[in-house]
Amino acid sequence: MTETRSAPGGRREAAHLELAFEDNRLVSQLYGEFDQNLALIEQKLGVEAAPRGNHVMLRGPASGVDQARRVLESLYDMLEEGRSVVIGDVDGVIRMILTDDSQLTLPSFEKRGRVRMAQIATRKSTIVARSPAQDTYIRAMDRCELVFGTGPAGTGKTYLAVAYAATLLERGDINRIILSRPAVEAGERLGFLPGDMKEKVDPYLRPLYDALYDMMQPEHVERCIASGVIEVAPLAFMRGRTLTNAVVILDEAQNTTSMQMKMFLTRLGENSKMIVTGDPSQIDLPRGQVSGLVEALKILSGVEGIHITKFTDKDVVRHELVARIVRAYDEKAGGPAPQ
Repeated sequence: MTETRSAPGGRREAAHLELAFEDNRLVSQLYGEFDQNLALIEQKLGVEAAPRGNHVMLRGPASGVDQARRVLESLYDMLEEGRSVVIGDVDGVIRMILTDDSQLTLPSFEKRGRVRMAQIATRKSTIVARSPAQDTYIRAMDRCELVFGTGPAGTGKTYLAVAYAATLLERGDINRIILSRPAVEAGERLGFLPGDMKEKVDPYLRPLYDALYDMMQPEHVERCIASGVIEVAPLAFMRGRTLTNAVVILDEAQNTTSMQMKMFLTRLGENSKMIVTGDPSQIDLPRGQVSGLVEALKILSGVEGIHITKFTDKDVVRHELVARIVRAYDEKAGGPAPQ
């Protein structure tokens, strides 16, 4: 890769930079269909990115041009490693570039200004972090036995937890995955629902199943469920167990009571990891009842071996409109719910 730079000029500090990428086969993927990747860089960073064959001319404020250079070089590195680049990856790298090093809880920047996004690789797909919080969350799951992921819908906290569990299972690092979620809407009335226990609880765990099917072949998921390698465990049935050699995921944890949360967290056994996800702004418990998640976040903050990743509307990756919806609700409520 080569580059030429002109001297700054104009009323504001402006820059003109030309980047050249050696592998012509990768250039079309770098630019995206109809140059959509370059268009997103222009929109987010306030620069002009004009492609000319395997060269890109960058013009605009010096800071924006430098950020655009880092984005393009980081994406090109991904392509050279044999990974595909989609528009969500471009957005993720831009988010990382725009985040100051001091704001990254678990540093992920490499030398020469490149960004090395954390990733989870399963046999079926590779998931790459698309926001600084996702990057921190994935790295925390590697380093800590207990990880909390809290924040609004669409930030990937549950999806990434299931992906991480699936890759550990496929590598043989654990023997099983245990999925749990409080069925607050049904309360203690699960017995009134038709079917066996799995059929009663399945509707509440559907998001977890959906994520599993994205990471693993459907027939493999079914075999694992049938053999108990992937276990669906209602939260109330966790009492008295010690969970070893497993990744244990508790989803929608904001709807646990204080006693339920303490009971769940103390199930952690040897060679196991726990991942607890929830949105403290979406508590469905009876009025006046304290959320076990909210309480745990206060009590366990700073405890060694525990990491808390707090997602915000800025980390929403599901759809840009979802981020605006979350932001609108937060503003009406007078700001984000305490986490």
